[in-house]
Amino acid sequence: MRTSDLFQETYGALSANKVRSGLTMLGVVIGISSVIAMISIGQGAAGSIQASIEGLGSNLLTVSPGSSQAARGQVSGGRGSSRTLVTEDAEALRGIDGVAYVSAEFSSRYQLVAQNGNNTNVTVLGVEPEYLPVRNVAVAAGSFITETQLRSLGRVVVLGATVATDLFAEEDPVGKTLRVNGSNYKVVGVLAAKGGTSFNSPDNSAYVPLTTMQKILTGSDYLTSAAISVEDKEEMAQVKAEAVSLLAARHKVDPEAPDFSIISQEDVIGTLTQVTSTFTTLLAAIAGISLVVGGIGIMNMMLTTVTERMREIGLRKAIGAKRKDIGTQFLVESVMLTFVGGGIGILLGWIVSLLITKFSGTATDVSAGSVALAFGVSALIGIVFGYYPARRASGMNPIEALRYE
Repeated sequence: MRTSDLFQETYGALSANKVRSGLTMLGVVIGISSVIAMISIGQGAAGSIQASIEGLGSNLLTVSPGSSQAARGQVSGGRGSSRTLVTEDAEALRGIDGVAYVSAEFSSRYQLVAQNGNNTNVTVLGVEPEYLPVRNVAVAAGSFITETQLRSLGRVVVLGATVATDLFAEEDPVGKTLRVNGSNYKVVGVLAAKGGTSFNSPDNSAYVPLTTMQKILTGSDYLTSAAISVEDKEEMAQVKAEAVSLLAARHKVDPEAPDFSIISQEDVIGTLTQVTSTFTTLLAAIAGISLVVGGIGIMNMMLTTVTERMREIGLRKAIGAKRKDIGTQFLVESVMLTFVGGGIGILLGWIVSLLITKFSGTATDVSAGSVALAFGVSALIGIVFGYYPARRASGMNPIEALRYE
């Protein structure tokens, strides 16, 4: 049978009962569009997480007090909450080759109250001037913490973009006074908005000099973290190893069981990417169930079609049609149904992804890989669920087929 005749017969058979063909394709359409939408949501979430983490600073290593023994299968016992990291440790880290900046940080939550009565409970960080380049943030108005304010225990505060809006609405906060833990602090600057709400976004934080946080607000000299900005990404592993050795020596602990932990951006991104990939796979698998249902629907339709066209099959065999010709025709009809349904499903899934991004703000990413996967799955479903009806049609006895009523 010529290819043109094959496709002409296929089109005629499928268009003879458009409603049944359309309903049969519906399962494939829903399945493919669901898979496309779920994968795009998962990939978009992974991209957003990676962008959020990288937006916190470039080539970043984060030192936290307290041990982290997750790699040994144990639960971390208070990492970040113990008092094993001090300002002198941050000073020592600045001497490591390859280190560009070190930001010593102390964070705690406080209620901020403006003179106009507005108030908000936010994370207040005690920081040094190096915080800006390390954390990759910029000042939108006023200035940031200076060395002079650091040395003089200045009662000044820099607000994140969201905090400034919550406290002062459309007013310019710079120069105004607000109360932090019962004391007055002068607003000297506002940071540029970075967007996002996770990973301690700078937009939702306020900043005071580190010495002010330690001596006045908390009365403690320890740090809650120290962020290291490495000059070259290729040197991150080496800098991390040297930092571990240096701090272990300073703390007089075994480097294999330190009282601190150092995490790189790659560690965080790798872990979260693995989680989102697993989540995406799970969502795609759940959505894929509808593809199986759609495939069963195609098989049922093709078996019904074989029964309805029994006399046609007998007549074609009687005039010389081979088993291969009969089987190929029914298999092509099955694959054509899934291909058309897959194409519509891909388009629908892409539209759903755009609508999700537009109305919910959730980032989505329809990749070429997911589209290729959808087409591959469509073809596979057509072949797998169309094979048995095609085999049954090709194996019929022409005399029995012609006698069928």
